Amino acid sequence: MAGADPTPSRTPAAGPRLDTEPFAPRDVVWQRIDPRWATAQRLVGGIVAGVAAVVLGVLAVLVTPWVWLGFVVLVPLWFWDFSWARRQVRAWGYAERDDDLLVVHGILFRTLVVVPYGRLQYVDVEAGPVDRKFGLAKVQLHTASSDTDAAIPGLRPEEAARLRDRLASRGEARLAGL
Repeated sequence: MAGADPTPSRTPAAGPRLDTEPFAPRDVVWQRIDPRWATAQRLVGGIVAGVAAVVLGVLAVLVTPWVWLGFVVLVPLWFWDFSWARRQVRAWGYAERDDDLLVVHGILFRTLVVVPYGRLQYVDVEAGPVDRKFGLAKVQLHTASSDTDAAIPGLRPEEAARLRDRLASRGEARLAGL
């Protein structure tokens, strides 16, 4: 087709297009986090909302019935959190380039973190009880500057281990005189 953009799409069809600078350099192929992370986030939100509901109920019975109005705030906040979980998954992305790692996230407030491999000090892999239940892990990057630390949640454990090893070896190979 004449006039069509010959470059392939940089995001899967399920996610939003990341083609607005500065959040999507043109040479980047974004990797997405596992969609099960949305379910894990919903579970955590449900647990927090459940605990808050029990506390509100006990306070309403023991102190004053006006505390029941707290549910007017609690229920919409839980529905909002529940509905945004899938959109949050589609907003997360990471890309390995020759000299750095890009991590993008955020729906209302977009954030792009560029982590040069030579600035990496160490890489953590973490998995809490909910993450382990869903077969997920988080890769946490630590650099010389605390402002450029980045995390990639919602990865399958084998991908988290692969990314950890790859980033650690690239960081060691490009040590920037720390």
